[in-house]
Amino acid sequence: MNQKLGSKDFTLMVIGQIISLFGNAAIRFALPLYLLNLTGSSALYGTVTACAFIPAILLSPVGGIVADRVNKRNIMVILDFFTAAVICLFSLLMDGRHLILLVAVTLMLLYGIAGAYQPSVQASIPALVSQENFMTANSIINTVSSFAALTGPVLGGILYSAYGLKPVLWVCTVCFFLSAVMEIFIHIPFQKQLSRGGVLNTAKTDFAESIRFIRKEKPVIGKALLAVCGINLFLAAMITVALPYLVTEVFDLEASQANRLYGFAEGALAAGGLLGGIGAGIFADRLEIRKSGSLIIFCAVSVFPLSASLAFFSSGMINYIVITACCFAVMVFSTVLTVQMMAFIQTETPQNLIGKVIAVIFTVSMCAQPLGNALYGILFEICKGFEYAVVLFSGILSLIIAVHTRTIFRRFFTT
Repeated sequence: MNQKLGSKDFTLMVIGQIISLFGNAAIRFALPLYLLNLTGSSALYGTVTACAFIPAILLSPVGGIVADRVNKRNIMVILDFFTAAVICLFSLLMDGRHLILLVAVTLMLLYGIAGAYQPSVQASIPALVSQENFMTANSIINTVSSFAALTGPVLGGILYSAYGLKPVLWVCTVCFFLSAVMEIFIHIPFQKQLSRGGVLNTAKTDFAESIRFIRKEKPVIGKALLAVCGINLFLAAMITVALPYLVTEVFDLEASQANRLYGFAEGALAAGGLLGGIGAGIFADRLEIRKSGSLIIFCAVSVFPLSASLAFFSSGMINYIVITACCFAVMVFSTVLTVQMMAFIQTETPQNLIGKVIAVIFTVSMCAQPLGNALYGILFEICKGFEYAVVLFSGILSLIIAVHTRTIFRRFFTT
């Protein structure tokens, strides 16, 4: 039976998410930065972060299938304990040889776990709250995610700059362990589904059923997903690579200061998500999804000031302020869009399909990210001294996709 937003189970899930996502944000901030400081190569950084997305893409459908067939609480508990073990093992091995390979493998494991984990969280919302609260519940989860992403890089950046990587690893290990313990006490209603043959046959049938739902019953979701893939390829990937590379390697900033400022920039990025999540919750009744395409246009337009700043200003601090402001704006608009999309999908999708459908959406939307990360890592390496051109390229292509996407979103209520 659906519960209220203030129920014990939903509250425990939110608190567990705060702790777990804080650890996730801190470790996913510190490890790539450590690699970038170690090598100074944007191409290697882009390639490694691109490879890290591959397990997330592969495991997200698996996580969705499992989320509909296994108690979602157990999935979250097991994966949080496993994440703590992975980080602890990395901290024990990092003083050995082959460090770059070790960082790459660890990031791949962490992203893969997150890919399998998130469908369970999103699929739990319809089981814990009533339908009229879906938008608000998604807003709370996104706000929690943004708050963790705000504090994780900021505190992680301060700790990393002052004491190095190991203290960050220890803090993150404790976070995941505490989150797992807290999640043990959550009760999520669960109804076992009948298996359809063996494990592989069941997985194949479940995945095919979710694809059929998106293509045949709600084709507008599939069309919107293709547009999101384009935005991830040309805009999100550019920001992912540009932010650490420009702040720590290109801007004229002292090394330790650059690491701290990068942490604050990641915090500003998360603050934009926090503001967007809160705004989506407050104005939930006034937001119309058919008008949401305009939000993507705002995201694309937000990067043009960065290109202009890189072209006309040589001051590292001026460029830092501009890139931080641009990333903040992108996150505000993209978070509102995410909350709207997720609430719409949860409302329109049957309970027995919701985990699988959300997993397919996560998988497809993530597919472009690895390619984009690798692409922009190479482009920034090739265009040293002309980084503004790379940002301008990203903005123009993203704007073209965004204008086309607005037409798709306008059809949501008429399809």
